[in-house]
Amino acid sequence: MPDISRRRFFAITACAAGLVASRSAPAAQAWEWKGSALGADASLRLYHPDRRAAGALIGECLAELERLENIFSLYRDTSVLCRLNRDGGLTAPPMELVELLSQAAAMSALSGGRFDATVQPLWELYAAHFSQAGADPAGPSEAAIASVLPLVGWRGVQVEPDRIRLARPGMGVTLNGIAQGYVTDRVAELLERRGMEAVLVDLGELRALGPKPDGPWSVDVEGQGVEPLVRGSMATSSASGTRFSPTCHHIFDPATGHSSPDIGPVTVRHARATWADGLSTAIAAGFREGRSM
Repeated sequence: MPDISRRRFFAITACAAGLVASRSAPAAQAWEWKGSALGADASLRLYHPDRRAAGALIGECLAELERLENIFSLYRDTSVLCRLNRDGGLTAPPMELVELLSQAAAMSALSGGRFDATVQPLWELYAAHFSQAGADPAGPSEAAIASVLPLVGWRGVQVEPDRIRLARPGMGVTLNGIAQGYVTDRVAELLERRGMEAVLVDLGELRALGPKPDGPWSVDVEGQGVEPLVRGSMATSSASGTRFSPTCHHIFDPATGHSSPDIGPVTVRHARATWADGLSTAIAAGFREGRSM
């Protein structure tokens, strides 16, 4: 679980004396906040000529980030998503959860089910297996996987504006393959509404509103080196994100319950981080046994 007190410390210092300034551009200085979001390292970088205004903008972004984490995070027992998984349903859900689950369903349909937000029971099975001393590095038994697979299936998430319901007891939703992109978009669009252009938002996935004053942003992309980014989004899915063993990781093929040991980093560029995030997850999940998009 992320260290929440540490994140709040970052939020406070970013709004006060903790902003890091670079004076390379006389008209607009570079301001940066670093912390964590949805269990991953995160940062905001923007150019603005005024320290106080830059701090206020970053503070506004952090407040929005906190609000969205309270909806989507699986690392907070009190989040709306955790309530959905515990209770199997919600009435009067937040608009953002309805919107993102609807986009997740669209991603599932587009990818032929390679993207599936209901793989949370598989995650729990693997996490429980590897928490045991002497766990088989090949992962849970085929019988254990077969017992969980009936709980996986994106069509079992029934979404309406005033109600969300999981079709079968024991189902669970994770939005870790798309929520970081969605939150990145929401924060980037907040800054865009404030008239900002030279911005790079990295909340697990990347979105640039425009170049720096001196040219493109330089992004270190796993497996590809440094790539330029001027505008739009980039998202990478990789087995290195969470490895249980040399052959098992967190990107599951929903059809088999397994993860491919052969997957390399998958990076997608898209105008929106939500779609870059979801598509990179879907492509990575389809690498097993010839399943591809």
